[in-house]
Amino acid sequence: MKQVKTIFSGIKPSGDLTIGNYIGAISQWAEMQAYNNCIFSIVDYHAITVKQDPTILRRRILDITKIYLAAGIDPQKSIIFQQSTVPAHTELAWILNCLGTYMADLKKMTQFKDKAGDRQDAVSVGLFDYPVLMAADILLYDTQSVPVGEDQKQHVELARDIAKRFNNEYGPIFVIPEAVVRKEGARVMSLTDPSKKMAKSDDSANSYIALLDDIELAKKKIIKAVTDSGTDIDYDPAERPALANLLTIYAALGNRQIPRLVKDYAGKGYGEFKKDLAEVVAKFLGDFQDKFKQISDADAQAVLEQGREKAAEITQVKMEKIRAAIGVR
Repeated sequence: MKQVKTIFSGIKPSGDLTIGNYIGAISQWAEMQAYNNCIFSIVDYHAITVKQDPTILRRRILDITKIYLAAGIDPQKSIIFQQSTVPAHTELAWILNCLGTYMADLKKMTQFKDKAGDRQDAVSVGLFDYPVLMAADILLYDTQSVPVGEDQKQHVELARDIAKRFNNEYGPIFVIPEAVVRKEGARVMSLTDPSKKMAKSDDSANSYIALLDDIELAKKKIIKAVTDSGTDIDYDPAERPALANLLTIYAALGNRQIPRLVKDYAGKGYGEFKKDLAEVVAKFLGDFQDKFKQISDADAQAVLEQGREKAAEITQVKMEKIRAAIGVR
C-alpha cells in the first residue's frame, strides 16, 4: 500500500498552457490525487513578476482552473485555489526573506539568470525573489512531495535549504519537501528548437501546441516540426533530440511505450510518423477541449472559492505556529 503524502504544485497564469505542461505536470497530478492529499494552486502572484494585462490575467486564472478540472483533478479529492486569495503565502514569503534566505541563494538561481539575461539590474525585485514565494507556497502546507519539471528542481532545493535553516533556529516548524520529476516526458521540448523546453512564453507559436489550440493548426505544427538527419525512427535523445521529443509526445498522448513505437515504425519514414502523430495530438486535443467547454466560468469560480476556504483553514493554523515561533505573537 502506498504511503499517503501531502502534494503541492502550481502553475502561473501567464501564457497559454501547452501539451508540455500537461505531459510534464498536470497529467501526473490527476494520478497522484488517488492516493495523496493534493493541493494545486493557480499561482497568480508568480505571474506578476513580469507585467500582465489585468483583463487577460483574470481570464487565464479561470481558464487554468478549467484546465485542471478537464484534466481530471477532482475538487472533492484535491484542493484547487488561487494563490492571491490566501494572504498567508505572501506573509510567509516575507518572513522567509528575513529568516532563512540569503542573497547568495537567489543569485544562484539559473531561471533568474535566464530570464533577466544582461538586464539583471533593470528587472523587478519580484523576478529575483519569487523563489522565496515559491518556498512559502510549498512550506505552508507541510508538503512532502512537489511534482515539478526539471527546470524547477533548483527552487525546491532552495525551499529545502530554507526550511532546514528555519527549523535549526526555531524548532521543527516545517516539513522538508522532496521534488518529484517524471522521468519520461518530464521535459517536452520546443517543436522548432529541441534544445529548448516547450514554453508557453515562446515568441514563436509554432514551437508549442497549446491545450486550447485550434486542432487543425495543431496538426500543422506537428507536420512542420523540425526533425534530425537520417530517416529511421529510433530513440536517441543525445544524437537525435528532435525525433526523441516527438516520440515522447506520441507515447504520452497516444498511451504507447516508446520501444513499441520504434518497433511499429521500423522501415517507415518521418512523413508517415508525423502524420500519425498529428492525428494522435488531434484526438487528444479534441477530447480535452470537449471536457473544457463543459465547465462554466461560474463552476470554475465556485471551485476556487471552495479551495480558498480549505487552504485558508490550513494556513491559518500554520501561520499561528510560525508567528509564535519567531516572537511576533
